[in-house]
Amino acid sequence: MPVISIIDDDESVREGTMDLFESMGFITVAFPCAADFLSSDHLHDTSCLVADVQMPGMTGFELYNRLLGSGNIIPTILITAYPDDGDRARAAGVMCYLAKPFNYNDRLACIRLALERREATG
Repeated sequence: MPVISIIDDDESVREGTMDLFESMGFITVAFPCAADFLSSDHLHDTSCLVADVQMPGMTGFELYNRLLGSGNIIPTILITAYPDDGDRARAAGVMCYLAKPFNYNDRLACIRLALERREATG
């Protein structure tokens, strides 16, 4: 069963996203920061990563680039409360760049796309 890892420093967003994905039948794990995810046992079993763009410590962009640099290619969805055209352009390579609050169908489509990509590159 695919594991979706959620990284967001906002506890209510993190828990709400977890609840939503679990209600869809996915296994989820959540972390308040990128460093916690990177040091977890879930780094290598994550099929899809959902990360906030703006977090203290390491941003979602920095996490994505660090994973790429280390060869850990995890389909990634970046989320933000402050959508910006510059950030959207920087997000080239991520599966989706979504603005909060999310549209349910958009979020589900991104998760499915990411999981399909993971299976194809698996």
